[in-house]
Amino acid sequence: MSTVINLRPSPSPTDLRDLVGNTPLVRLKRIPSGVVADSVEIWCNLEWFNPGGSVKDRAAASIISDAERRGLLRPGVRLLDASSGNTGIAYAWLAASRGYPLTLCMPANASTERKRILSAHGVDLILTDPLEGSDGAIRRAQQLHNEHPNEYVYLDQYSNDANWKAHYNSTGPEIYNDTQGRITDFVATLGTSGTFMGTARYLKRQRPSIRCHTVQPDSPFHGLEGMKHMESALVPPIFQPEGLVDSDIGAPTEDSYALVRQLAVDEGLLVGISAGSAVWAALEVGKTLDSGVIVAILADGGSRYLSESHLWETP
Repeated sequence: MSTVINLRPSPSPTDLRDLVGNTPLVRLKRIPSGVVADSVEIWCNLEWFNPGGSVKDRAAASIISDAERRGLLRPGVRLLDASSGNTGIAYAWLAASRGYPLTLCMPANASTERKRILSAHGVDLILTDPLEGSDGAIRRAQQLHNEHPNEYVYLDQYSNDANWKAHYNSTGPEIYNDTQGRITDFVATLGTSGTFMGTARYLKRQRPSIRCHTVQPDSPFHGLEGMKHMESALVPPIFQPEGLVDSDIGAPTEDSYALVRQLAVDEGLLVGISAGSAVWAALEVGKTLDSGVIVAILADGGSRYLSESHLWETP
C-alpha cells in the first residue's frame, strides 16, 4: 500500500460544495518508528484539503443543505450558530457562496487567523467570554435565537443530526474504501462529536470488530482549542457513544503540542492543535497492538495557529 492515497481528482464543480470530501490519507513514516511495532500502520486523514481548510466543511455543507431542503432559508433571515472557529469558517465560505448572511458567536480567544478569515467573508462576529470556552458561545447563540426567533435560522451544529450524517455518508466510506477495509482502529478528537459519531457508526456497521477511540482533553483546564472535556462541558446532544466507543483517551496539552511540532519537522505535516492530540492518541493505541491499521482524523492545518507562539516554542 502506498504512503499517500485518495489524492483529490480535478473536478469541474458546478457548486463549491462539490469540492468537500475525498481528502488524502497519508501514512506516518518516521514518528511511529521505534514507538509501535513495525506491523502497526498509522494513517492520517488530512482534512485541511477541504476548500475551507478543515473537517468542519463536511458538517457545515450537510447542515446548510439540510436547512435548504427543509425550506428554512427564506429571504430576510440570517444564519446563526456558535463555533470555536473551524465550523464558523466553513459556514462563512458556504454562506457567502450561496448569498446567506451569517452571524457567528465565538470565544474571544480564538486564533487571530480564524478571526481574520471570518471577517474577510463578511461574518457578523460576536465574541464571547474566553473563560467560558465554546459553551459560552453556545449559550449566547441560544439567547440570540430565543430573543429574535424570526430573524435567525439557528443551525445548532451541536444538536443537528445533519452534522454526524455528513461523516456517515462521506468520511466513514472514504476511510473504509481507502484502507481497502483493512482498518482495525479509528481515532478522532471530540468537539461537537459529529466526526466521531458519524464515522464510527459507518465503520461499526461495516465490521463491528473495528475499534473506535474518542480523544478529549485530560483535564477541564487545557489548551486544546476546539476540543471538549465532556465531563465538565455542555455535552452535545448528538454525542451518543453507547456501543460505539471502545476506549476514551485523555490527551495532555503539552504532549499534544509536542506532536504538532514533531509532525511539522519529521513528517512535513503542518497541523492544528487537535491533530496533535489525535496523533498522540493513535500512538498510544498503537503501543497496545502487535499489528493493525489505525486511522486518525487530522481536523485542520497549522496555518491557523501560527500566531500562537506558545504552541511552536520548544519548552
